[in-house]
Amino acid sequence: MIPVPVVVTVLGGWCAVYLADTLLKSSNSLKASYEDWLLTYGLSVSPFHLRWQTALFNRQFYNWGRWKPKFLYLWFSVGMVFGIVAMFGSVILLGKTLLQTLTQMLTEAPKAQNDRMLQVVVSVPSSGLCLRAVCKLIVLHENSPCSVVPGVNLPISQLTYFFSAILISGVIHEVGHGVAAIREQVRFNGFGIFIFIVYPGAFVDLFTTHLQLISPVQQLRIFCAGVWHNFVLGVASFMVLFLLPAILFPFYYTGVGALVTEVAEDSPANGPRGLFVGDLVTNLQDCPVYNVEDWNSCLGDISEKSQVGYCVSAATLQQLSFPARVYRRLDGTVECCSNNSLTDICFSYSNKLDSHLYACLPARKVIEASKVCQSNMDCHKDFTPSFCVTPSLENQTRLIRVKHPPHIDMLYVGHPMHLQYTVSLSSFVPRQNFLSIDLPVVIETFCKYLISLSGALAVINAVPCFALDGQWILNSFLEATLSSLIVEKQNRELVGFLILLAGSALLAANVALGLWMVTAR
Repeated sequence: MIPVPVVVTVLGGWCAVYLADTLLKSSNSLKASYEDWLLTYGLSVSPFHLRWQTALFNRQFYNWGRWKPKFLYLWFSVGMVFGIVAMFGSVILLGKTLLQTLTQMLTEAPKAQNDRMLQVVVSVPSSGLCLRAVCKLIVLHENSPCSVVPGVNLPISQLTYFFSAILISGVIHEVGHGVAAIREQVRFNGFGIFIFIVYPGAFVDLFTTHLQLISPVQQLRIFCAGVWHNFVLGVASFMVLFLLPAILFPFYYTGVGALVTEVAEDSPANGPRGLFVGDLVTNLQDCPVYNVEDWNSCLGDISEKSQVGYCVSAATLQQLSFPARVYRRLDGTVECCSNNSLTDICFSYSNKLDSHLYACLPARKVIEASKVCQSNMDCHKDFTPSFCVTPSLENQTRLIRVKHPPHIDMLYVGHPMHLQYTVSLSSFVPRQNFLSIDLPVVIETFCKYLISLSGALAVINAVPCFALDGQWILNSFLEATLSSLIVEKQNRELVGFLILLAGSALLAANVALGLWMVTAR
């Protein structure tokens, strides 16, 4: 759930703003000057909504709209085709997502979130062509580890990326509408930015009469420009992310390991023999790590597979082991070391006479210079009697050997995912000491947010739903294609209304079930 202090702060802040606005407007002495001040700076205040509009950028918008008319005509014509395809595609995508969500709710063993195509996570305001503020929806593609809801499962450290990506996506979206409108000879009144609750957004103000007078195809170029520009922004961000190793090659090199950039204070890897900022991880067990993707992949494999063992000679086993009481834990696993021991671990092994033997051994001495194994057969070399000893740990717990030369290997005991979530790494290693180790991470993270949020804005805005761009795209599309088949305008409007009703219901169902899946479960 959203933390109570966050809710109190947001509600308290908005109450204070709205109260001050109400008091100033009701004051006989200050009302006139206050309203003049709001009008001069293009500000307006309403409950949970603060908006700023200006004509300061009008000249720049007109310069963009009149730049290379033939190119812009081709650019927005391609965007029109994309917008129409996206409208139909978004309905199919939301339909499949709804079916997958319902299937998951009805099954006793639901699929992982990564199996779903997308997850509607939170409604945020974005922009509209008119002054009316509309709520648009943000989704995250499921290439991310989990669905993101600010205040629920979005870390505070990620809020800057999240809100910046929303604002930039909204501005690029509205720039598309504004430039396309000027290209089609529609009067441009102004550009603005607003905040709805905590979400930033943008809008453009166009002359409605001009919009209604141009042809349906011209309207389509304007209405589709927003989702088209969001798609282009997402593709551009993906290209930057893909080419980042080449872009940063003069300053950073890759493919040599995963560089530790942050270790959480409560991380199991935090300690004298743990990981430190600047360490270069090269191996997890016998799994080589060349970049962050390898780190995540190796931890995933370690989590899914059974615990590996280590080859120990019979003589070493007899020398290191000492008598200990054997007992079973609540989950059925066996413990044979004292609970107070920080260096010893219970190991299980077998010989020809007994398949369930246990020994309490010093973990570091057993693991150092030992080969990993799955059974005694893997250790029968050089005719030296050896056993494959396996840590006897609780379910889902693993003993992981982390190599980060030149430091001594870190021995981690715990759930692999805890290590993944509490240690931040980068694939980029600075060539010079004065270079920041955080810069590539910042660029990577911001590009990922832009890809997700800008792409989501394109998908959701294309849905034929009331108050979204999809409503105007659908109406113009029907006027352009059905005017000869359905002569009566009222009948065409009825067809459009029914489609919008179905699209709105589909989107509302996805929102409701998506929020329930994220918060309730």
